[in-house]
Amino acid sequence: MSDPLLLPFQLGAMTIKNRIVSTCHAPALAEDGMPKERYQRYHLEKAKGGIGMTMIGGSSCVSPDSPSVFGQLDVSSDRMIPYFREFAERIHKEDCRIVCQISHLGRRTTWNDGDWLPVIAPSRVREPAHRGFPKVMDHSDIKRVIGDYVAAARRMRDAGLDGVEILQNGHLPGQFLSPDTNLRDDEYGGDLIGRMRFLRELYDKVKEELGTDFVIGARVEMDSKLTEGLQKEEALEALKIIEADGTIDYFNLNVGRSDTEYMLANYPVPAMFKELAPFLQLAGTFKAELKTPTIHAARISDLATARYAIQEKLVDLVGMTRAHIADPHLVNKLKEGRAEEIRPCVGAGYCIDRIYNEGEMLCIHNVATTREQSIPHITPPSSGTSKKVVVVGGGPAGLEAARVSALRGHEVTLIEASSELGGQVRLAAKSQVRKDLIGIVDWLSSEVMRLGVDIHWQQFADHEMIEALKPDIVVVATGGVPDLQYIKGGELAHSTWDVLSGEALKIASGEEMVVVYDDHGQHQAASTVVELAKRGFKVRLVTPDRHAVHEMGASNFPMYIKAFHDHQVEVTPDFRLNSISSEGNGVLAEFNSDYGDHPHKLKADYIVVEHGTLPNDELYYELVANAANHGIVDIPALIAGEAQPSISNYGGHNLFRVGDAVASRNIHASILDSRRLCQTF
Repeated sequence: MSDPLLLPFQLGAMTIKNRIVSTCHAPALAEDGMPKERYQRYHLEKAKGGIGMTMIGGSSCVSPDSPSVFGQLDVSSDRMIPYFREFAERIHKEDCRIVCQISHLGRRTTWNDGDWLPVIAPSRVREPAHRGFPKVMDHSDIKRVIGDYVAAARRMRDAGLDGVEILQNGHLPGQFLSPDTNLRDDEYGGDLIGRMRFLRELYDKVKEELGTDFVIGARVEMDSKLTEGLQKEEALEALKIIEADGTIDYFNLNVGRSDTEYMLANYPVPAMFKELAPFLQLAGTFKAELKTPTIHAARISDLATARYAIQEKLVDLVGMTRAHIADPHLVNKLKEGRAEEIRPCVGAGYCIDRIYNEGEMLCIHNVATTREQSIPHITPPSSGTSKKVVVVGGGPAGLEAARVSALRGHEVTLIEASSELGGQVRLAAKSQVRKDLIGIVDWLSSEVMRLGVDIHWQQFADHEMIEALKPDIVVVATGGVPDLQYIKGGELAHSTWDVLSGEALKIASGEEMVVVYDDHGQHQAASTVVELAKRGFKVRLVTPDRHAVHEMGASNFPMYIKAFHDHQVEVTPDFRLNSISSEGNGVLAEFNSDYGDHPHKLKADYIVVEHGTLPNDELYYELVANAANHGIVDIPALIAGEAQPSISNYGGHNLFRVGDAVASRNIHASILDSRRLCQTF
């Protein structure tokens, strides 16, 4: 019996070879607003990996008064056509379909970028996320913008794409549709028919230009999740009216808007703290009322959920967008009976957080994604002789080093001091809000075992043990240990590790107060605060930054702030810890601030300090003397993806260290260290 996910589907004028698609998003890879090589290679990998349709250009901008705010493509002029034509040809060679999303952001952009034009919208209703006060669109603006949409859609056809998707919800068409953002009293406002006038005119004009041979879709809202916004009943009525107009070939069903970080993380792009596929049943309810084909994507991360969606006719095409960021070869692995090898999306939100923090999109544990030019998703075997590689440490850096070295065809031994693999990731996953991170450990562990890596459990490696194995290459991935030494009185503090592991502060015995000092700004302290609050402690978070969890992005920031509110956590910004001393049965913490001359003292029962980790590098320095390369990494070669020059020197083993054994960083950096080093062995 055929897998329903692998059945073809006819969508308007195009046939899609299977039911799995990657929906439109903006990976912040545009160069001068164009999809150049890096952008194309990111999507091309998914096409090579077997996906039926890859949808590019999230929120591609159609007008000069809709400037990019998170690295979108610019489709407002003909200069995009050569890039898109090349793009389409490359995707089509892989028997994959390509559709681009176009948009006018309306109030969802800024005036102080691009050509410095005023933000425009149906009414003067400010969007909290982008903070502009919009000019109310007059009739000439409406006519002009519709013309810009039509021109952008025509460019997609002329470039050889298979279709175009118009982003409705939250963007300009949706701002006209929703009663909380459309307060007009002319023919473009008022009741549902009036509020639909703009988008119906828009769809009519695009259809008139493109005809029936080019697919036109719309990303639409099923429910705004706002009391004054578009409700389910009216949203469905609007879709039935559009369906009767015959202008749209498919509906990409979505929930909520991205007006605030909280809304983004709960609805359009549900974060790790949300359940899997939270809006799939609602999508099925809408599909049952419509004849137009539907797509839906919202944390559909695994094949079982995707298959259920198709089998139960909840959708026609299933969006596995973040799942393909984690593994662009997902479909091929399914077809080849290798589903257990699929690298899972763990929902960490690193991809989205990076963009909202003005970086490019990256996956927390697939470091090849968006780096396809230098890091292959499929690691080729080495063309040289097999080497004996010893990896010390079974955290993410060590597991990746072992995995990649084994894929290269080398004989790999992994030495792990504990009875479990995973290192700090396993510890982080003990927090309820980050429990799905264990998927990273599970996948890496499964892969090293599948590849035949010889794992030595519960062994502390030393110089003699390593030398006895007669390695050609040693990779030290021994991680780090909490840094409490930097502060006077640090011996009186607990680390976040102590709390998350359950070794300290297991449960409150009364009204016990814990001060958590966060000098890191990431998940470590924030997840510890939540765990302590759940255990019954009164918690006060102090940070030298101007607000809590300073380095966190829009996908994760909201869940912590919500938890802080729910548990009445007191947050004190702008204070730096100077010292800790004993006072009675508790501790006294002394702080100062850049904004005041007087020290600030806090008495608490306990204090927890997060200040990153110190490298656990004793073994590395023991091995340096006998290493052929003296433990030195050739940095230019590493960056260029070239072999370390010292590898050819067989006067002794080559020694390298990776991950937090070098410096305190994060999961992605640890895996990247190992991947780009070991892929050249």
